Amino acid sequence: MKKKSIKKEPKLPRKSKKQKERAAEILRVLYSKYPNPHCELDHRDAFELLMATILSAQCTDVRVNMVTPALFESYPTPQLMAQAPLEELEKLVKTTGFYRNKAKSLKEASQRIVSQFNGQVPKNMDDLLSLRGAARKTANVVLGNAFNINAGVVVDTHVKRFSYRFGLTREKNNTDKIELDLMALFPQENWTDLSHLMIHHGRGPCKARFSKTSNDELCLQYSRYCPCHKMRELS
Repeated sequence: MKKKSIKKEPKLPRKSKKQKERAAEILRVLYSKYPNPHCELDHRDAFELLMATILSAQCTDVRVNMVTPALFESYPTPQLMAQAPLEELEKLVKTTGFYRNKAKSLKEASQRIVSQFNGQVPKNMDDLLSLRGAARKTANVVLGNAFNINAGVVVDTHVKRFSYRFGLTREKNNTDKIELDLMALFPQENWTDLSHLMIHHGRGPCKARFSKTSNDELCLQYSRYCPCHKMRELS
């Protein structure tokens, strides 16, 4: 009889006491600047959050929040979404981009939730990853925000930029390695909040475009590789 393979938890890189202390101070300042870290995708339950997160790929949260009210009014449950005509789903999500692929993901993920998980969004990483359209980032969003399970850190474009500029990772683009670095530096109970905090800062002072006029105290004190600072030094 073939044994079922068990996935091991990822091995985290070693971090020094000094690195962890610096990370703790950055986290403290982030909490003081953004005392209410939260997911900005509107949702009422785990299913709506899963669907919204699938739609958020290559799309802003603002746009997704404009689309989901009509989507969930028509198809508020996995059972109804699983039976939805694909053409109708495509019309409802068209403005989020890549709408044909996203519509298929919504429908097929819902079908699997109904057929394999008794109509309930699963509460573990492996089962979530078995759903069409759900990568690790999506699973982390759902686990952390719908179920209060800190399984990892959501790494989006803002988190990547923040992590590198503040010297929390040497990686610029490898999301898997960036996530492991962040998991190793910060306490597990803060992983879900951490991504929200970094995203808030990334949408505020730590934008992708460089600025000589940004004087944010967090950036000035803790960022190591921020191009904004180099621009100021040269000006």
